[in-house]
Amino acid sequence: MTKRIERQFAGRTLSLEIDHMAKLAAGSCVVQYGDTVVLCAATVQDNPTHLPFFPLTIEYREKSYAAGKIPGSFFKREGQPGEKEVLAARLTDRPLRPLFPDGFMHETQVACLILSADQENDADVLALLGASVALNMSKVPFDHLVASVRVGRIRGTWLLNPTFQQLEYSDIDIVVAGTEDAILMVEGGAVEVPEADILEALKFAQTGIQELIGIQRELLEGHTVPDMSWTPVQPAEDLRNSVETLAGQRVAEALALTDKTERMQAMASVQEDVLASLLEEDESLGERRGEVKEVLRSIEKRTMRRTILDKGERADGRGLDQIRPITCEVGLLPRTHGSALFTRGQTQSLAVTTLGTSRDEQRIDSIDSAEEVTKSFMLHYNFPPFSTGEAKPFRGASRREKGHGALAERSIQPLLPSYDEFPYTIRVVSDIMESNGSSSMASVCGASLALMDAGVPIKAACAGVAMGLIKEGEGVAVLTDILGLEDALGDMDFKVAGTRQGVTSIQMDIKVEGLTFEIIQEALERANKGRMHILDIMDHAMPESRTELSQWAPRITTVQINPEKIGEIIGPKGKTIRAIQDESGAKIEIDDSGLVKIAAVSMEVSNRAREMVEAIVKEPEVGHIYEGPVKNTTTFGAFIEIMPGTEGLCHISELSEGRVEKTEDVLKKGDVTKVKLLSIDERGRLRLSRKAALAELAQGESAAGGEPAEVGQS
Repeated sequence: MTKRIERQFAGRTLSLEIDHMAKLAAGSCVVQYGDTVVLCAATVQDNPTHLPFFPLTIEYREKSYAAGKIPGSFFKREGQPGEKEVLAARLTDRPLRPLFPDGFMHETQVACLILSADQENDADVLALLGASVALNMSKVPFDHLVASVRVGRIRGTWLLNPTFQQLEYSDIDIVVAGTEDAILMVEGGAVEVPEADILEALKFAQTGIQELIGIQRELLEGHTVPDMSWTPVQPAEDLRNSVETLAGQRVAEALALTDKTERMQAMASVQEDVLASLLEEDESLGERRGEVKEVLRSIEKRTMRRTILDKGERADGRGLDQIRPITCEVGLLPRTHGSALFTRGQTQSLAVTTLGTSRDEQRIDSIDSAEEVTKSFMLHYNFPPFSTGEAKPFRGASRREKGHGALAERSIQPLLPSYDEFPYTIRVVSDIMESNGSSSMASVCGASLALMDAGVPIKAACAGVAMGLIKEGEGVAVLTDILGLEDALGDMDFKVAGTRQGVTSIQMDIKVEGLTFEIIQEALERANKGRMHILDIMDHAMPESRTELSQWAPRITTVQINPEKIGEIIGPKGKTIRAIQDESGAKIEIDDSGLVKIAAVSMEVSNRAREMVEAIVKEPEVGHIYEGPVKNTTTFGAFIEIMPGTEGLCHISELSEGRVEKTEDVLKKGDVTKVKLLSIDERGRLRLSRKAALAELAQGESAAGGEPAEVGQS
C-alpha cells in the first residue's frame, strides 16, 4: 500500500513515497525535493556469489527528459554514465558499503534514476536518502538509517542543501553522510577556509542528517519486512586454525619489512608455503585457495592493527605522525608546457600541465543547467597497473580514477586565476608512476607544481595528505600519510588538501560505524601540520609560478572591440578573419561581447594579428593623417580607403596646391597616397585632404631635421 510523507526541510518541500513505483524491487522509494524527483530501487539475489568481495553496485543515472531535454549524442539516447553520474554514485556507495554485515555476499544493487530536475536542487544528496529507505524496507539485511546533506556558507550563514545558484556565492561546498549518531563520509571543497570552519560545517550537517533520519523512521513504521535468510560466507573454523598455526609468526615477520615490494613478496611466499603444507595433509584443500587467502588477510589485518595500537609502530617503521621522505622535481619534460614529479615514499605522481584556447574547453550537456556547460579547467588522474607492479589490461578510466581526479581538481580549482586574467583552457594529467597509498594527494601536490612550472599564476601552492585510523574498542590511533596497507586494513581514509591559508578540499571514507567529532578534530589538526611540512618542501623546489610561459605554450592576448564591428573582422563568409589567420599564423576567436582572443605560438605572431584586428576596428580620427589606396576617381575628386572598409572623399580642390583640372592628373585608381581627415559629417561621410596632409608632413619633416612625421596606415 502506497505511503507518502511530506515535510519542510531547509525551506523547501521534501516528500518520500514508498510502494508506488518499482514495486517488484525488494524496496523502492521516490524522493521529491522542490521539483527534483529521484527513484531509488533496491534488489538482491537470493544466493551468495562466488566472488571474494561483497558485490554491491550503486547505479546513478540521469534521464535527459528530467530537464526537458533530448540527449545530444548521435543515437539520441542516454549512453554510459557521465562523470557527474559516476561521482554521485560514489557519494551513495561509500557511506552504505561499510554498514552491510560481514560475510553477506549476496549481489545487491541500488538503482537511482533522476526522473525530474528543477535545475535548483541537486539530486545527488537525495539518492542516499532514497537508497536508505529502499534498503531498510526490503529483505536486505541492512539495518541502519542513513542520510546525506550538502552544506554551504554565504557571508557567515550556514545553509543546508543550498541551490545551484546559492553555491555560486558559497565559500564551502561539502556533502556529509552519516547515521543519527556519527559521520560516515565527507566529500567537498572550500575556498581556503580554516579547519575549525570545516569541523563546524560537519556539526551543522549532522543536525540536518538527524532530521532526515527522523522523517525516514516515521515513513518506515509498519512498512518493513523481515530480513532474508542468509549465512555468512567465511572460512571454516578448522581451516582458520590450521592457517593461524602455520602462518601467524611468519606474517608478523613479513609485516616488519619496511619496503612494500619485499613485504608483498614475503606475504606471497607465506601464502604458497601454507597452501603447500595444507595440501600435504589434504589434497582437497587446493579448491579452497580463496579461503586461505581470506584467513591470511585477516591475520595480516589483526597483526598490523595490534602492532600500531600496542607498540605505536607502523609497517614502514615510521611514527604515527611522521610523513614519508618527499622529493619534488619540476621541468622534467622538454616539450610539455609544465611538468613535475612528486614522490612521497613509494607513491609517485607525474603531473603535466597543458594550456589551450577556448576551443579546447570541455562541453557538458547537463540536466542541472538549462544551457550547455563548459569547463576551462580539467584534472585527470590515471592509475596504470605498473604503478603497483601488476600486469593488467589497460581499460578506460575507472570510477575510482574519475573520483580521484575530481578530488584533486576540486583542490586546485579555487586557486586558479580568473579567466579574464588568464584566458587559457588548462588541463592537468596526473599519471601515477608508483602507488603505496595516497596517490590522489600526491596528484594534488604534483598538479600544483606543474601549474607553477607552466607559468599559471595560481594564488598559492597546494598540498594534500591522507590521514588514517585504527580503532578497536577504546584504542584509537590516528595515522599521518597512510600507506596502501594502512588504507586497506585500517578504518579510515581521510584526505585533506589546501594551502597555508586553509582547506580547499576534503574527502573521508570509513569502514566503521561512524566517527566522533573528537577523532575528526584530531585528524584535521594533524593533517594541517602535515600539510605545512609538505608545503615547506614544495617551496624549495618551486617557490612561485614562473613569470614566462613555456616556449611551446600558446600566447593568448585579448582585444575588446565594439560588438558592432564583429562582422567587419569576420568578413563575408569569414573571408577577412581567415585572411588575418593565414597571414599572421595566429588563431582568432570572437565572442558575442566583442572580446577577441588571439592565440599564437609567439608574441611576434600575436602582435601582428592584433595590429591587423585593431586596424579593422579602429575608428577614424579627425586631424589624423592616413595612407591608403585610391578606390575610385570621379570628376569631383577621388575616393580613398583610409582603413579596411572605410573610405572618404578627397575633393578635387583638396588634391594639390593650385587648380587641378582633372582628378586623374594627380591620382589614378590604385595609387596609394597620404590624406588628412578634415571632418566627419552627421551622416558619417569623411572629408579628406591630400593637400593638407602633404603640407603638414613637409612641415614636420623640416622641424625634425629630415625625419618624416608618423602617419596611420590602412
